[in-house]
Amino acid sequence: MTPVTFALDLQRRQWEQAAELVDRTNAVSDRAETVSEVTVGQTPSEVVYEENKLRLHHYESQTETQYDVPILIVYALINRPYILDLQPDRSVVRTLLEQGFDVYLIDWGEPSRLDTHLTLDDYVSRYIDNCVDVVRERSGQDSINVLGYCMGGTMSVMYASLFPEKVRNLGLMAAGLVFDETGGVLERWGSEEYYSPKAVTDTFGNVPSEFLDVGFALMDPVENYVTKYVRLFENVENESFVENFARMEQWLSDGIDVAGATYTQFLEDIYQQNKLAKNELELDGKKIDLDRIEMPLVQIVGEYDHLIPPEASVGFNDLVPSDDTSVIEGPTGHIGLSVSSRSHRDLWPNVSDWFAERSDTSAEVPRDAHREHGIEDGTEIESEVAEKSASESEATETEPHHETETESQTEPEPQSETEAESQNETGAKSQNETEPQSAADAEPTADSESTAESSVETDVSDGETAEGELESIDGIGPTYAQRLAAAGITTVSALAAADPSEIAATIDVPMSRVSAWVEEASDQTN
Repeated sequence: MTPVTFALDLQRRQWEQAAELVDRTNAVSDRAETVSEVTVGQTPSEVVYEENKLRLHHYESQTETQYDVPILIVYALINRPYILDLQPDRSVVRTLLEQGFDVYLIDWGEPSRLDTHLTLDDYVSRYIDNCVDVVRERSGQDSINVLGYCMGGTMSVMYASLFPEKVRNLGLMAAGLVFDETGGVLERWGSEEYYSPKAVTDTFGNVPSEFLDVGFALMDPVENYVTKYVRLFENVENESFVENFARMEQWLSDGIDVAGATYTQFLEDIYQQNKLAKNELELDGKKIDLDRIEMPLVQIVGEYDHLIPPEASVGFNDLVPSDDTSVIEGPTGHIGLSVSSRSHRDLWPNVSDWFAERSDTSAEVPRDAHREHGIEDGTEIESEVAEKSASESEATETEPHHETETESQTEPEPQSETEAESQNETGAKSQNETEPQSAADAEPTADSESTAESSVETDVSDGETAEGELESIDGIGPTYAQRLAAAGITTVSALAAADPSEIAATIDVPMSRVSAWVEEASDQTN
């Protein structure tokens, strides 16, 4: 190449690049409209149970028949659950539905200031247990499949230890379980040598979503603050890329706060002291005994997950006595487990097969046969569900319980793998590969908060049960209403006159919680 041709070639390339820049710039205004119009969480569902801010979703079936044993997805507390249903061709929920499963999901909602005191025990022993019992009652199964994601996976382990008879199979997706120099950057940053979670909650009460968002983003600042936007500009003419990017950004900017007491407890007990892996964890005096986790267990992990490295998950399999443990790993990150096309093409069909192989009840004794043959185990569980269900149905107006069209005689064949996504990945390892959050709304008064907790409750009438009336008290759901009724407390006025210490000892609830109930009951009756 001569000096003249070199100069001409250089000039040509500069003009071509300038033309490309103009084209991309012109496309920005069109793509801005695309960004504003994207939708998420499109899989049809109905809310079948509500308690406090919690909503239990039941998704519309996608197949004529479903496996007998449903799947309950226990989501994390630190962002919105629609990352598992981001768009139809990248939806964990839809993939499970298309494989023939009956799918439920817990949407925790956002805690208010009145929820600052909520502990892990509240979430595990109360909220998750209530949801599990609703799913068991609706499906007619003594035990169900539980699939926990991220922090929801950690809580699912706690639940499986406390209520092993209710968990048939346990799936853990990117769950932080073992923190012995295995937890990566978050474990180091969260070390008690450098960080005090209590100092944060003493300052803010609930942990602000913005605080969490910045911390997660700083784990990979160049990617989260520079590279992903460069990548967006380079692909701005690709409408599919922009749509995927916009959905991820919507999720990343749609965060929620975390209840203060739970945040402190989780950071101190799980991250800093590694109590779960050491088999030393207790929830309000109840030991989380790993020796009780004997059900089949699968770890679903991302090879490049920098938020919860695989080592923080898979080592847990060696700590439990289950003789049926598996690991399904994908070449992706924390969020990629949910939204990458490769995960839905290669990983989730394997996860579906794992659950399907362990959800065949055709060779088991039917529930009704337990009573006919004098088998007591199932009878006790069924009775508990029936009593609890009655309380729930009186206290909460839910959508009609449409039973799945399950044909127990014939198991459906596992469906083919989801179609490979041909679109470019957004590269949305995202601002954290994790869970961002947003500021909480203005807090309601105590009275309005009680009303908000039961937004679907009907007005209390003479025909309603006293237990339903008790659930007007913040923090009392069906389970605690049952316990109080068994202790002779059946009305708000009776609760207002009760001795907190006596009730706390009788129903096995912390004194501080009962005192708060009695105080609120007194306010209502005065």
